[in-house]
This record gives sequence, C-alpha cells and structure tokens, in this order.
Amino acid sequence: MSQLAEHIVAALYAGGWQLAPALRRVRGTLRGKARWLKPLVERVFARFPEPPRDDRLIAFVEHDESLVTVRTGSNVEIKKRLRIPERMWPPTVPLLGEPPPLRTAAELADWLGLLPERLDWYADPCGINAVQRVERLRHYTYKWLPKPGPNPAKKYRLLEAPKPGLKRVQRQILRRILNLLPPHAAAHGFRTGRNIVSNAAPHCGRAVVLRFDLADFFPSVPAAKVRPVFRAVGYPQPVANLLAGLCTTRLPADVWDARPHPVADGSDHFTGLRLRMRHLPQGAPTSPALANLCAFGLDMRLAALAAELDATYTRYADDLTISGGEELAAAAHRVRTLVAKIAADEGFALNFRKSKVLRRGVRQAVAGVVVNVRPNLRRAEFDRLKAILTNCVRTGPTGQNRESVADFRAHLAGRISHAAMVHPARGRKLWAIFDRIVWSQAANGAT
Repeated sequence: MSQLAEHIVAALYAGGWQLAPALRRVRGTLRGKARWLKPLVERVFARFPEPPRDDRLIAFVEHDESLVTVRTGSNVEIKKRLRIPERMWPPTVPLLGEPPPLRTAAELADWLGLLPERLDWYADPCGINAVQRVERLRHYTYKWLPKPGPNPAKKYRLLEAPKPGLKRVQRQILRRILNLLPPHAAAHGFRTGRNIVSNAAPHCGRAVVLRFDLADFFPSVPAAKVRPVFRAVGYPQPVANLLAGLCTTRLPADVWDARPHPVADGSDHFTGLRLRMRHLPQGAPTSPALANLCAFGLDMRLAALAAELDATYTRYADDLTISGGEELAAAAHRVRTLVAKIAADEGFALNFRKSKVLRRGVRQAVAGVVVNVRPNLRRAEFDRLKAILTNCVRTGPTGQNRESVADFRAHLAGRISHAAMVHPARGRKLWAIFDRIVWSQAANGAT
C-alpha cells in the first residue's frame, strides 16, 4: 500500500466518516494541488456508506484511477503523515456475548497476562518451533497413537499437545472468544448439549444413509482459514494474526520422519504436507471449536444439498451423514460425487474407503450409533460389555483387564455411560451388573 493511500484512509477514519472533516484533515497535511481529492472521497462514501474494515477500504482507494494518476505524475507531497487508528471493527457474524476489546498486540499480551516477547514466542510468527531441535523449547509434545481397528499397528494418528503455558492461553481464547461464535446448526461434535445421539437421531428410519469421512480433519484446517475467524469477531489484522498463531502450529520435520510404520506407497505424503504447514493441532483446547467454525462453509453447502433432495445433513467432527428417502436413494452415487467436490472446494478431502451407502436392508450406523429404527447400540458391543461385567462379578475384575488399563473401574464406567446415553434401558442393566462388582486396589489397576 502506498503512503498516500494509507494517508487518505487514515483521514477518513479520523474525520468520523464525514466528508467535510475528512477533506479538511487530509488537505491540511498535503503540499500541492489536490483537485482530485474530493471526487475520490465522494466515490469512497458512495461505495461504503458505513466505515468498512480497513483492508477493503484500502484496496478500493489504492486502485482508484485518480490515485494511480496522482502517484505517477503529481507533485503532491505529504507534510504530516496520518496513520490508520487501531480499532475494533463491527463483528460480521452474530455473537453470543461481548468479546474482549483487543486493538493492539500490547493489549492482547496484557489480556493474556503475558509479556510482549512471550506472546511473540508463543504465536511464533517466524515458524521457529518447526525447526527447534531442543525438545524443552518446543511449544508442543508429540505422540503417535495407534488408530482403532483390526490391525492398528499400521495406522497411527498424531497427538500434538500444547505445553502448560500455551494451553492456559488457548483455554482463555476458547472461553472468552471462540465460545461466542456459534457453529452451523448441523455440527454436533464438540458442542455443549449435543453428542453422538443428537447427531444420529435425525437419521433414524430413513430409506438410505450416506456416510462420509474427512481425512486429516484438524491438519486440513490451515492458519489461512483461522485468521478470518478472529477477523469476523472484529479484531484488526495484526491481532487476528497473533491469535491465529497461538492456535496453530507446524510439525517439526524430525517428528514426522520418526513416525511409526511409514507407508511404502507414499499415501501419507499429503498428511505430511498438511502437518508441516501451519494447521490446527489435534490436542489443543481451541482446535475443536475452530475446526467447527472453519467448516461452516462446508456445513452450509452440504445442508443446502441435502435440503434440495428432501434429506437431512449432520456432522460429528469428521463424520458427515446425509439421510433421506427414495429421492436421495436414487441419487446416492451422484451425491457422493457432489459431496467430494464440495469438500475439496472447502479445503477438505474425503476418505473414500470410509464412504458408505447404507440402505434399509443393512445395519445403518452413524458415528457408532445404529439408526435403523431408533438410536441404539450395536448388539455385539452391548453383549461384549455385558460379558466383561458379568465375568468381573463372577471371577473378579483383575482377569478382565487384559489391556492393563490404569483405572479399569473408571474405564468400565465410561463405557457404560456411553451405552446408557445411546440406549438408557440397556444402560440401566449394565449399571446394575457394575454395582455388584467387588473392587480392590490391585483389581482396579491402580499403581
């Protein structure tokens, strides 16, 4: 941006977005004839009746024909330079509360209780964390976890957990800023009052259920998508950049190179590219909320696609579901193609191996919940858990803790709570058996 364009924009804001005060301010600081100035300002007010965000206004002024002519052949000089004031902008989305007013990096550091240099270190604008070899100086700890499945040793996911100082900062951003932004109504994951049952219930008793899975959900959200979230709240660009930096990271190359069981066919190449770019880390408190917000466009387009076919769309994290009647059933394969295209347009990729077309004749499961008639547990899952609990009553829990879970009692209680959420009647039966188990410290797996 040229100094003259910035100078004019600053005068417009300093003049309270009124023509005469703005003209007086800018003319008083210019040396030379400026007959072109009033028509330019009039065009600005005609284009922007209300004060816009500075990036749109600056682009308009910068590319105005009169200013281009002035820069190339005029003797106009700036006597006293004006600067664009730091300010909060009106939010562009409805908020659930009042966000903290953060106009500058100094105000952001003060709000987070950080020294300015510590804020800069955490936000890492230069990407130093990605090349930092000393583990204790990195912002995250990294752990490769096996994915569930019949052969988990060959499939791993990366957990990027922020260290305590950064985690405290991220929790404050989540609580005071991100929780003010409602995601799309179709999103059921990571939301208070919603769960896998609320996600599955709209799909019960449908002729066909289409299931899709997004590959690398969190790594697929780059920092370029996170910054506009904070801009939408009303923060100026420098503050939005720092907030996005606090919530994203780049994976050090040595962590990726040390991944277990790298595939020989190179199919994990794109996963590596996503992780080495600034992305949402799986393990940060802010990542679920930001992922939901950054997927708003995806949710909106898929909900519209479903509505055209008299169908229903929901999303639970990276699980997408569309269900409907015969119209959707007839168009199922075309819809799969459209969903893949929309996902690609929004920066996501489908895991085609997990895409399913489930008709009435088969078990229709949505995020682990059976929906053929009503939300229900898989029969095999219920029978397996019931058998474990019954054996715990008969022979004691020690022999049933085959995976050496540290707190086996809490582990079983969690599984029963999940079952009870999906099917309350079956949950009551399981709790009744659980209450008959005799626990000891050794049996509980305590160390």
